[in-house]
Amino acid sequence: MKTVVVIGGGPAGMMAAGIAAGRGLKVILLEKKDRCGRKLFITGKGRCNLTNDTDPEGLIANTPGNPYFMYSAFYGFTSQDTMDFFERLGVKLKVERGNRVFPVSDKSGDIVRALERFIKDKSVEIRLNTKAEGIITLNGKVTGVKAGGKVINCDSVIIATGGLSYPVTGSDGDGYSFAKSAGHSVTALHPSLVPLITKEKWVSSLMGLSLKNVRLTVKIDGKQVYSDFGEMLFTHYGISGPLVLTASRHVIGKTDKKIEAFIDLKPALSDKELDSRLLRDFAKYVNKDFKNALDDLLPMKLIPVIIKLSGISPEKKVNSITKEERATLLRLLKGLKLTVTGTAGYNEAIVTAGGIDVDEIDPSTMQSKLTEGLFFAGEVIDVDAYTGGFNLQIAFATGHLAGSNC
Repeated sequence: MKTVVVIGGGPAGMMAAGIAAGRGLKVILLEKKDRCGRKLFITGKGRCNLTNDTDPEGLIANTPGNPYFMYSAFYGFTSQDTMDFFERLGVKLKVERGNRVFPVSDKSGDIVRALERFIKDKSVEIRLNTKAEGIITLNGKVTGVKAGGKVINCDSVIIATGGLSYPVTGSDGDGYSFAKSAGHSVTALHPSLVPLITKEKWVSSLMGLSLKNVRLTVKIDGKQVYSDFGEMLFTHYGISGPLVLTASRHVIGKTDKKIEAFIDLKPALSDKELDSRLLRDFAKYVNKDFKNALDDLLPMKLIPVIIKLSGISPEKKVNSITKEERATLLRLLKGLKLTVTGTAGYNEAIVTAGGIDVDEIDPSTMQSKLTEGLFFAGEVIDVDAYTGGFNLQIAFATGHLAGSNC
């Protein structure tokens, strides 16, 4: 019987192991931690956004990192296939805003336990607390894996070790070393879908403030690279939330350049409409101090920051505010500027951008073009997507393809 060793017990590894075992192969799954799916437990804030309810073209459109490499995988195992897979395993699913798919229970543990049942039912031999130390090749073909000081002889190996994001879950980049030992190239690695650090210190006073229905625009050296509408969050060191995580994909590897983020706090209003709104509010609070005239317009926490940045005295009477001062306030509300100095790094990144060079992998099988019997699945490959369930769909689709061809 043909033996397959899968290195890594994350979503890609478990999918690959179960599919391979379902073909009648002997499958050994090596997981360095004390249980599989550690990173899966914390995805989607513990709710697990497992895929996005869109067609393969929609998946490709949301995969900025080597999208066309994913054609065979996305068409071979679609979002609907992922949803059907988990429904068959007894997990009821729901679709939320932006076509994000979650378990009805809002518990990522239901997805992890379903995958564990899947591989156990397929008789996968699971070896926990077992760290792979290297792969063994002979004459351009895989012959085994070193693990625990011993050699496991096998016919195929699937590397599904993840990237560098959330290293506490076991993603420490050893898969890149295994690939390099087999002659593969690894592209530049960067934390992606990650909170951004800003130069402005006033953000710390807004920590925890969530802004909904705002527009975020990012410019690098004055050129716009991203603009979208939605939700974001202030942190003690900068900004986060869905808009920011997606924007971060456009700034990775470019933090040596001038990066500016602009928040339009009132994107539904034109400059003229917002000015009319300001005039109405000022008429309502005509005899009050400026600091007491913005309650209808902004979240309470944001008012002191906007007042300070405007340069208008907080004690100035509203009826004394000049047209020029009002114009300054309007510019702030339509383009609150932040200077991005870096990212929060791998500890807070959802995914790793970069990885094993896709030019050296057969996209129709996930097999190495350099070493026979060596396959790859998931985040270890140089493929990454935006938030919304797309990265887990990459894991499941590449895992399914590798498990079907190993």
